[in-house]
Amino acid sequence: QVQLVESGGGLVQAGGSLRLSCAASGRTFNNNFMGWFRQAPGKEREFVATISRGGTSPYYAGSVKGRFTISRDNTKNTMSLQMNSLKPEDTAVYYCAASRSVPQFWTLRNSYDYWGQGTQVTVSS
Repeated sequence: QVQLVESGGGLVQAGGSLRLSCAASGRTFNNNFMGWFRQAPGKEREFVATISRGGTSPYYAGSVKGRFTISRDNTKNTMSLQMNSLKPEDTAVYYCAASRSVPQFWTLRNSYDYWGQGTQVTVSS
């Protein structure tokens, strides 16, 4: 099993920045792709960004591309999401996720096997 713990959420004004972190423990050698999803009140959980084991294939949702940057450090079993130019519509609970194998569809929730508990990000206007 793999345990994922997110941190770094909080309240920020529009235009500001936050950096989310995800710490993995347990059988972390099982982690292949790692990604971030988010869920706003009353909405479905949606894909934000994902990155391959080697960190060479970051992929972003169109709504965050150019503003968010995903990265990972396999030596420390951590993953981060740098969020810049935040907008009120970025308000959501952000979840860290990891897959055991290379996902056929990188953006689908069912492609990921392990999930964190989530961290709240609130962007005020």
